[in-house]
Amino acid sequence: MAVDHPTICDYEGSDYQTSFWDQGERAYEDRVEAVALERLLPQAGEILLEVGAGAGRNTPRYRNFKRVVLLDYSLTQLQQAQERLGQSDRYNYVAADAYRLPFVTGRFDAATMIRTLHHLVAPQRALSQVRQVLQPGGVLILEYANKQNLKAILRFLLRRQSWSPFTHEPVEFAALNFDFHPQAVRDWLQECGFHSERQLTVSHFRTGWMKRRVALDILVRLDSLAQRTGDWWQLSPSVFVRARAVGDTPAASQEALFRCPACAYLLLEEAPNEIVCPSCGRHFPVIDGIYDFRVK
Repeated sequence: MAVDHPTICDYEGSDYQTSFWDQGERAYEDRVEAVALERLLPQAGEILLEVGAGAGRNTPRYRNFKRVVLLDYSLTQLQQAQERLGQSDRYNYVAADAYRLPFVTGRFDAATMIRTLHHLVAPQRALSQVRQVLQPGGVLILEYANKQNLKAILRFLLRRQSWSPFTHEPVEFAALNFDFHPQAVRDWLQECGFHSERQLTVSHFRTGWMKRRVALDILVRLDSLAQRTGDWWQLSPSVFVRARAVGDTPAASQEALFRCPACAYLLLEEAPNEIVCPSCGRHFPVIDGIYDFRVK
């Protein structure tokens, strides 16, 4: 697979929010992720980029930010987010490719990627893009699926799976679904211009029998305690990292938000129901308040 044209995991037309979250008995996972976000997010901020926002499940949790930009490749996922959150000057909805972010350099003071990295064929490329659009000192909250989780270790030792959870290369356990080794993710972050500050291990009790037999509030409290061990070891299926952008980034205009994702030209022109790049001639439609910057 060519790195220049990574395959994109597209949730267009999916009922993922309803089938997986609302009706999929995922209340435990949702609540412990909320605990992790509460611990890692800055206390306040100007503008946050949510990469892989989907239908906006986590967006209300960024209440300390004055403005949130929801980015997803799927137009229908963003439409569902609009229905959930409404039209507001506080939210911008952007359909775009995580490998070609349509934003000016240094525009955001924070970003999140929750349940997104595990769909990326070229995770370093996406992380580099996020680093470009963050201010120096900007915060990234990254969640990833952990290859070195306790269940995988036990299955490997019992010879019930062929791949090793201890090696650093990703494992594709289903089409466009990857587990990553914690050290590999830390290395990628460093290579892309981030300093990892804190790790939380999340969803320690993600098993059907425990969720059926133990009260939800108890599971959440136990997981909340266990999350604090994340800087010591990472054995849970999900890991959250708070990383900070290091090095210099050109200062962004406080007015401009977008740049052309195809040619990186900054002076885009707004026309009725579209944005035009004078440099490469591409036209990007604006559909019911959603900016469509997908490069076909």
